Amino acid sequence: MIFSSLDLSPEIQRALDECGYEQMTAIQEQAIIPARRGKDILANAQTGTGKTAAFALPILQQMSDNPKSVLAGSPRALILTPTRELAEQLTETIKRYAQFMPLTITALFGGVKMSAQQKKIKAGIDIVIATPGRLLEHMDQGNVKLSSVEFVVLDEADRMLDMGFIADVQTLLEKTPKKRQTLLFSATISQPVKALAKKLLNNHQLISVAKQNAIADTVEHVAYPVGEHQKAELFVELLEQHNWFKVLVFTSTKAQADELMAKLKQAKIKAAICHGDKSQGARRRAIADFKADKIQVLVATEVAARGLDIQNLDHVVNFNLPYLPEDYVHRIGRTGRAGNRGQAISFVSREEERTLNNIERLIGERIKRIKVPGYSVGSRDTILNNLSERNRPAKSNRASKTRIDSNKRGAGKKNR
Repeated sequence: MIFSSLDLSPEIQRALDECGYEQMTAIQEQAIIPARRGKDILANAQTGTGKTAAFALPILQQMSDNPKSVLAGSPRALILTPTRELAEQLTETIKRYAQFMPLTITALFGGVKMSAQQKKIKAGIDIVIATPGRLLEHMDQGNVKLSSVEFVVLDEADRMLDMGFIADVQTLLEKTPKKRQTLLFSATISQPVKALAKKLLNNHQLISVAKQNAIADTVEHVAYPVGEHQKAELFVELLEQHNWFKVLVFTSTKAQADELMAKLKQAKIKAAICHGDKSQGARRRAIADFKADKIQVLVATEVAARGLDIQNLDHVVNFNLPYLPEDYVHRIGRTGRAGNRGQAISFVSREEERTLNNIERLIGERIKRIKVPGYSVGSRDTILNNLSERNRPAKSNRASKTRIDSNKRGAGKKNR
């Protein structure tokens, strides 16, 4: 189904043409029409499926159909999202969709001064994209009122539940009119998500376009067996050998990220780091430089695993496998998007072999192993055989000890 068949306003269609949008994705096909008609929706959609357009375009169309004067501090549409990075990304994307419309779109998130945001709010706002905590702060100061909100979107609802934001979300939605349209988008439809939908949505339509933990078929998965102490050396060698440029690398801990960053600096590879100990400003600059092709490698922990939208990202590297197999899916969701090819590369030490097997069971396919001369660990079969060999002498020793003890007892009887 093509976008031009939707009979969108000329301004929206022109913007979609500028963005190069022609064919709709599955979530867009199923969600846009009922959402445009004002239906509440609970949508199960993975990152990278085009869900932003699926909820933004129906709202923009309804606002175009029923234009109203912009008011200071009183938005018509409210989009809640769990992190600053997601709020910035959504704002950038929705502004592109609304570039030919007379709408004011503002992002509200923590880590920056309230005053600059307050100035934008006072100038008038049509759409607010916010993290729950910062929006509550603005409401406490009387900067924002939600009494005129007609449309509410909860993006990454499952993640907001995981991060403990739902109480704040419910507090905020109590300030909005009961007669509103609510769209709830979640990568997973768990029992807590269903319970939330029951509280917040009215006679909603359930839309599901991807099974849980599904991965794009445009992603190639490969694993390099390598000892933990050789991972950085192998990574540098592969960068040079294959001329990889835009590479997102995930480590499991901040310490591992810092150690890898030091090795990359030694090798004179342009890199930046993104983890929880870095300031919001530093993380923002790192991501911006990576998007702008100013650096070759972005090293990140799980902070960047969801919601980070980077165009033409060909390679995601798991320097360390994640503790949970589900997090592997979230990490590699950064590549192979919008029909483009991508590669998910994992460095697997002996200790991580079982984790790799768990990932393979989750994604339903075996991951190809690539052995590089000079870098290897024993196969799982070899490890098990080695363990068996180690155990055999122990059993023999126990048997010998039994025989010795028996002989001692026999000798004792003779002596008596």
